[in-house]
Amino acid sequence: MAEIKVGIIMGSQSDWPTMKEAADVLDELGVPYETKIVSAHRTPDRLWTYGKTAVERGLQVIIAGAGGAAHLPGMMASKTRVPVIGIPVQTKALSGVDSLYSILQMPRGFPVATMAIGAAGAKNGGLMAAGILALQDEALAARLDQWRADLSASIADEPDRSAV
Repeated sequence: MAEIKVGIIMGSQSDWPTMKEAADVLDELGVPYETKIVSAHRTPDRLWTYGKTAVERGLQVIIAGAGGAAHLPGMMASKTRVPVIGIPVQTKALSGVDSLYSILQMPRGFPVATMAIGAAGAKNGGLMAAGILALQDEALAARLDQWRADLSASIADEPDRSAV
């Protein structure tokens, strides 16, 4: 089995439907990953251990999704030098804007690459992780280029005028 270089972490099980979008795109591109529930508030020791061991375990990118207060991506960025991609999970109370601001507003020195709210952001998070890895993996770069070409080819030149 190929070495796992991407960690997909989330604050709770309820974040999985969103974070599955990142996993799906990594599956499409043949990028091995691990998934873990790591709550910044409920399992802080797990967060510390995950962040502190990320480099030695060979992780090169961490995709971290969280809703509400959404401290997971930022706290993870404070515990590792591995690039962290933050996915704001959509919430019922504030539609994910709270998650977005919590991830986006990181203090100097602890950057988090922040994606859009929800499923589209998670998909882009998977693509961003693949793009980072593709800088040092020509086979993955070719698969990512083909994925993007296929997406472009799937877009019609003209609108379907019968669609309303």
